Amino acid sequence: MQGVRVLEVAQFTFVPAAGAILADWGADVIKVEHPVRGDTQRGFINMGGFQLDPNRHPLIEHPNRGKRSVGIDVSTPGGQEVLYEIAKTADVFLTNYLPAQRQKNKFDVEHIRAVNPNIIYARGSAYGDKGSERDTGGFDGTAFWTRSGVGHALTPEAINGALSQGIPAFGDSIGGMNIAGGISAALFHRERTGETAEIDVSLLSTAWWAAGASVTQGMETGETMRSLMPDDATSVNPFMANYRTSDGGTINLCIVSPTGYIRDAFEHLGLPELADDPRFSDVLPLIENASEGVELIAKAIGSKPFEYWRQHLKTMKGQWAPFQSLVDLATDDQAVANDMIVEVDASDGGKPFKVVRGPVQFNHEPLETTRAPQASEHTEIVLMELGLDWDRIEELKDAGAIA
Repeated sequence: MQGVRVLEVAQFTFVPAAGAILADWGADVIKVEHPVRGDTQRGFINMGGFQLDPNRHPLIEHPNRGKRSVGIDVSTPGGQEVLYEIAKTADVFLTNYLPAQRQKNKFDVEHIRAVNPNIIYARGSAYGDKGSERDTGGFDGTAFWTRSGVGHALTPEAINGALSQGIPAFGDSIGGMNIAGGISAALFHRERTGETAEIDVSLLSTAWWAAGASVTQGMETGETMRSLMPDDATSVNPFMANYRTSDGGTINLCIVSPTGYIRDAFEHLGLPELADDPRFSDVLPLIENASEGVELIAKAIGSKPFEYWRQHLKTMKGQWAPFQSLVDLATDDQAVANDMIVEVDASDGGKPFKVVRGPVQFNHEPLETTRAPQASEHTEIVLMELGLDWDRIEELKDAGAIA
């Protein structure tokens, strides 16, 4: 994306996450923030029950690394004038503001296209830019988790209630990747045809795509899939289940098609004799005797600690995984080997801040990025690059149009 400029007028995580991905890929992403308040998310002091350090802020670093921040009050004529000057130089305009705010502050598609007819205009929304609720705002907790059916599917019926989302900005980050992909396709289309495009991604459509196989099944049969409580989970395949270790950990076996794996799996589980037992030696009897197989495997895995199985099963041919926390993954050898963590300079001058690398890697090369900008950090630099002289910048500052 080197040479591509993205003008981002957005807050929170959903759409800014798309800007972060494009910045990861080399684009020059200019983030417009309010000259006094900045991105509203900068003021968040709590995430999932944890207090946040405003100088080491995950909800800012994750979706804003690699960008430059310009403070513009887009509600003022002077601020709109500056916004249009940047838009003239941009390839992409990226926003998650609602239609009423886009119209009121004159940065809807017709306003931006008036100064740059070739710009790609990308919108992220809660429920889509069409229909009666295009003016309705929302977050991933409402649109992605609750309304979409994802939260319902992941909440066991036995709970007799609803699970909270548990992972802040979960749908936001997935949706940001979808927007970045759409923008990439639009840039490719413009390169080939000269035609520009408008891009729309909603949190609702993101959730349904993520759950697409289950949604398709549900529309076909009318039946809704639900997660089960651990004690209620049964398996028609003893090699597809969660098993508790002696110290309370969990090992997930996920050998979907056991053909060719049975003997090796039983040997790794310390049950080599079962590979010759007619109840378990082939796929059909294995399935017919699944409950007995589950009981025997549960006893075997339950006899040794989690770390033993985590190391011992690495040579097993069949598929499995240790049940880990999000923090556990930070020290996972495979995650580290694949550069899934990136260190950036911290804005407080302290130890480096660790952020998650975007999921796409090019040519096996680890990502290089910079920290998220402080609010309005690059205002003067960007405006001088556009050719505004210092007297004009001072005039705009005095009028409150820029920071």
